Amino acid sequence: MTETKKQALQAVKGMNDILPPEAARWEWLEAKMRSVLQRYGYQNVRTPIVEPTALFVRGIGEVTDIVEKEMYAFEDRADKHGQAEHLALRPEMTAGVVRAMIEHSFLRDGGRRLYYFGPMFRREKPQKGRYRQFHQMGIEALGFQGPDVDAEVILLGSRLLKELGLVAGEHVRLELNCLGSPAERQAHRAALVAYLEQHKDVLDEDSQRRMYTNPLRVLDTKNPALQEMANGAPKLLDFLGEASQAHFNGVRAILEAAGVAYTINPRLVRGLDYYNLTVFEWVTERLGSQGTVCGGGRYDGLIEQLGGKPTPAVGFGMGIERMLLLLEEVGVAPAAPVPDAYAVVPDASSLPRVMAALEQLRAAGVCVLMHPGQSSMKSQFKKADASGARYALVFGADELAAGQVAVKSLRDAAVPQTLQPLDQVSAWSGALKQAGGDA
Repeated sequence: MTETKKQALQAVKGMNDILPPEAARWEWLEAKMRSVLQRYGYQNVRTPIVEPTALFVRGIGEVTDIVEKEMYAFEDRADKHGQAEHLALRPEMTAGVVRAMIEHSFLRDGGRRLYYFGPMFRREKPQKGRYRQFHQMGIEALGFQGPDVDAEVILLGSRLLKELGLVAGEHVRLELNCLGSPAERQAHRAALVAYLEQHKDVLDEDSQRRMYTNPLRVLDTKNPALQEMANGAPKLLDFLGEASQAHFNGVRAILEAAGVAYTINPRLVRGLDYYNLTVFEWVTERLGSQGTVCGGGRYDGLIEQLGGKPTPAVGFGMGIERMLLLLEEVGVAPAAPVPDAYAVVPDASSLPRVMAALEQLRAAGVCVLMHPGQSSMKSQFKKADASGARYALVFGADELAAGQVAVKSLRDAAVPQTLQPLDQVSAWSGALKQAGGDA
């Protein structure tokens, strides 16, 4: 009887492996992001992937698409008392960061500027730029009030996009709106519901479902048949009071002084319930329907809503996968990492001495590879060339007998081969690393 062949296991649909050399692009992007974040004084925070389901129901909103349809929520195993926790894979991270701040009284000494990287989870139809496990970089400025902080957060995003090589107006554009205060939104909501009731016959199923629970989201519809109706709806900007208008004008004045172009989009509402006052998005036409690459705003009520003291807050989230797709689309591609040197070892008996020398080079900051196991000189040189290294380090019998290594250029035939002393690695390793770094 023949044994049944076992089927190879595969990753969960919409949850992707990130393999070399693609992973190097992620590292490059994250390093670029960290460089900008540190210049603005942001510090890293890391929170669990699994949180209480109630955190997102209370924080994001019970009638949002995320909570209603997309969240991975489950009941944990019961403890010895028969009690089971209701848990969820985080669909976003702002609520988790706020929970951590409250739990650890982290804002008692004043405001915090925080950033995070990590995976998020939403059960939706996988497509290019939208996955069930996706990754975000985000920032949260907690405990700071006023339009200057909103503007600083937007300026940080603008600086990051610029340093990534994305041109405002050509590759991305900034859209702004102001959602005002809860009282102003209530007045606008009443007018909007009345307007939608007058156009109920043209609303699609999604819009009719949201009309009374989350009418602002109806205006954010992507249905082409509803655009004319949405364009004619009451605008929240017309319901803003003096304080909200002054806040919005303050943000705009700072952006204009800094030369950051924007357009006001009165239909921009974002997909989460906790926003107030300033909201913003960077959008692109280069990725089809997945046009938002970064978005956020102010959420002054969330910390109190989750059990903390009333505290102002503002932040944004940026999708890593979508940003990498955009960079690829516009031709921004980091150079693939290559080693500085590749060791060629003709005789296996010399490996103890060779590997001791390689450790000295690595201690000096040189990236050097060696092919494990025995193979011919021709094969080793072929692998050295394929690695992208600029130099081969040849540890031949004659060189080792003289206490030396031959350094041979793999990229420029005009560069003569040299001999370097093995007992003075520090004297020549820097030049080797510099040469490799310039390749």
